[in-house]
Amino acid sequence: MAALVLVPTRELCLQVYGIAQQLVHRFHWIVPGYIMGGENRAKEKARLRKGISILIATPGRLLDHLQHTSSFVYSNLRWIVFDEADSILELGFGKALEDILELLGSRNDASEQNKNKMESMQRQNLLLSATLNEKVNRLAKISLKNPVMIGLEEQNKTSDSSSARGKNHTSLLSDDEEKILEKHSTKVDQTVDDFKLPAQLVQRYVKVSCGSRLAILLTILKSLFERQLSHKVVVFLSTCDSVDFHHTVLNQLEWTSGLQLDMDKKQKFLNCKVFRLHGNMDQDDRKKSFLGFSSEKSAILVSTDVAARGLDFPKVKCIIQYDSPGDASEYVHRVGRTARIGEKGEALLFLQPVEIDYLGDLKLHGALLTEYPLQKVLDSFPVNGQRLHKRKQISLDMHPWIMSLQRALESFVTSEVTHIFFLYSVSYGYNILLLMHNEANKEQNNSIDCLL
Repeated sequence: MAALVLVPTRELCLQVYGIAQQLVHRFHWIVPGYIMGGENRAKEKARLRKGISILIATPGRLLDHLQHTSSFVYSNLRWIVFDEADSILELGFGKALEDILELLGSRNDASEQNKNKMESMQRQNLLLSATLNEKVNRLAKISLKNPVMIGLEEQNKTSDSSSARGKNHTSLLSDDEEKILEKHSTKVDQTVDDFKLPAQLVQRYVKVSCGSRLAILLTILKSLFERQLSHKVVVFLSTCDSVDFHHTVLNQLEWTSGLQLDMDKKQKFLNCKVFRLHGNMDQDDRKKSFLGFSSEKSAILVSTDVAARGLDFPKVKCIIQYDSPGDASEYVHRVGRTARIGEKGEALLFLQPVEIDYLGDLKLHGALLTEYPLQKVLDSFPVNGQRLHKRKQISLDMHPWIMSLQRALESFVTSEVTHIFFLYSVSYGYNILLLMHNEANKEQNNSIDCLL
């Protein structure tokens, strides 16, 4: 193994592996490979035994092979790349990274035996991170020697270093740079970093009450796909259960625009493929969703923040943040899945009335959002086969289109719950009958025993 690339998620592991294959396909002696959680460990062991030149790995599975796979040879390792290092640490792999560096002999604070091993090899470590915080600085301290910072403006250097000061502060800056910062510490503490967002990214928000959020989401998605047939959208949600629920609704909801639902005329509300992605899915399902959404020309992906970092989905036109991110920097990571390499993109943020102050936080960082023309979109849809004429402003909750869609959603959810309850009842009833049968057999056997 000559090079190692550490990544935080399985999807990013597959993506980096795919890019590595494209880069080295003419150089047959350079063999890329990957190992990650959820894959067959025995097959990975066989690949490692044959030899891999460039290995892409997630921290947990790499540490497992380093500790338990004797055929894993890494004595020729020349390069280690920590991709999305801040995300790796946020996911709780800090201790695993320290153990990996110890086993590979790349810790600057290693024992004397490992120091002698490090002196006998030439190795270059690269740490790639969207943000510099105390944890990333500590990782840099134990993994990098005389680091050179690339791609950061002077203001970002000063603000990041000043925010991480303290008794146990570990800085990536030189002593001369630290002295300059001390002279201007007051000015630096008052600055707020601006997010560097693409100029071609259209950022908007929609303020909607909790009860109408799902109907509004469906309306906006339908509007997007009717406006342009070839469209790819990523919808970010906060939890795995929420992803599963919304995936079911988006994928299975059938309806007719009439006020009286006609079962014979029902059709799918969204005529596109819908994928889901979150950390609790089986590895095969995760891989199928990731590769499927990447290859489709028109599709929707509902996902947690597992898809917010580093992933490059081709031709994504719109990012919808149905659940607002907790931190302003996460907003940037999410919208970064669109408007890539000069392409145009849209970003829409859902906010409840009590969350509207979140716009001020984004504005402090240079992210300016305009309001989405929701009323115009709602009026463009026909209700009972007729489009609404120009009329006075009404609340979103009382809009005829929203009321019609809400009834369809309630009917769908009720039918799903009834179906699940029926299956549960059948299963429960079968178990009761089986239990009664067993009890009857016991009583019969006891009677025979008494007679004997």
